Amino acid sequence: MTLDLWHITKRVAFYALVIFIVVVSIFPFYYAILTSFKSGTDLFRVSYWPTSLSLDNYISVLTTGSFPRNFLNSVFVASVTVLAALFLAVTASFALSRVRFRGRGLLLMTILAVSMFPQIAVLAGLFEVIRFLGIYNTPWALIFSYTIFTLPFTVWVLTTFMRDLPIEIEEAAIVDGATPWIIIWRVFLPLLWPALVTTGLLAFIAAWNEFLFALTFTSSNLTRTVPVAIALLSGGSQFEIPWGNIMAASVIVTVPLVVLVLIFQRKIISGLTAGGVKG
Repeated sequence: MTLDLWHITKRVAFYALVIFIVVVSIFPFYYAILTSFKSGTDLFRVSYWPTSLSLDNYISVLTTGSFPRNFLNSVFVASVTVLAALFLAVTASFALSRVRFRGRGLLLMTILAVSMFPQIAVLAGLFEVIRFLGIYNTPWALIFSYTIFTLPFTVWVLTTFMRDLPIEIEEAAIVDGATPWIIIWRVFLPLLWPALVTTGLLAFIAAWNEFLFALTFTSSNLTRTVPVAIALLSGGSQFEIPWGNIMAASVIVTVPLVVLVLIFQRKIISGLTAGGVKG
C-alpha cells in the first residue's frame, strides 16, 4: 500500500512539474496573443481571458509601414542562409568524417571554437569585411554573417551523424564506380534527412530571430528584417508605444516557426535521437 502511494505521488509530482513547465513556456505567447487583440485603454488592463476581439492591430501592422516587406526579407534571408549552410556543412562533414587527412581533429575543434565567440566580439571586424565586399545594407550582408555563425553548429552535428553511417554503404557505392559527389547526394543525403531537418530548422530559427547583425548591417526599412522592424515600432514615451501593434507583429513572426516545428516534429525527434543508440 505504501509502495503504491509512493508511485502515485511520484506520478502526480511528475505531471505537476510538466504542467508547470508548459504553462511557463506558453504563457508569454498566450498573453501576447491576448494583447494583440486589444485596443485603446484595454491594452493597460490586465486580463488572462479574452475580453475583446479586434483585428485593428493586425490590419495596422500589415497595411502601414514596411512590415510586410520586412517579413519577406526575413523569409528570404533565413531560407538562403539555411540552404547555404546545409550545402557547405554536408560537403564539409563528408570530408571531416570520411576523408583521412592530417589535422582533421584539430580542424573540427577549430570550427567548433568559432561558435564560442560572442557576436559583439566580431561585430567591428565583420562590419569592415561587409563594407569591403560592398554588400552593406543588402540582404546578402545578413546571409553572409548568418552563414558564418551557423556553419560551426551544422558542420559539427552533420559530421557526428555522418560518422555513424555504415562504412559498407560507401564501399559498395565506390565499387559501383560512384564519385564522391554521387556518394554525398545519392547515398548519404537520403540517410541524413532527419539531421538535415533538425539542423536546418535550428539554423532557420537562429537567422529568423537574429537582431544584432540585422540592426548593424542594414540601415533602411526596405532591407531590415522583422526583429529590427518590431524593435523600431515605438513612440516617444511609454504611453505612446504601440503595444498592440508590437504584440500583433510578434504573433505574426512567431506563428511560422510554430508551424514549421509542428510539421517537422517527427523528423526533429528522429534527428535529435539518431546516433544516440548504437547497435
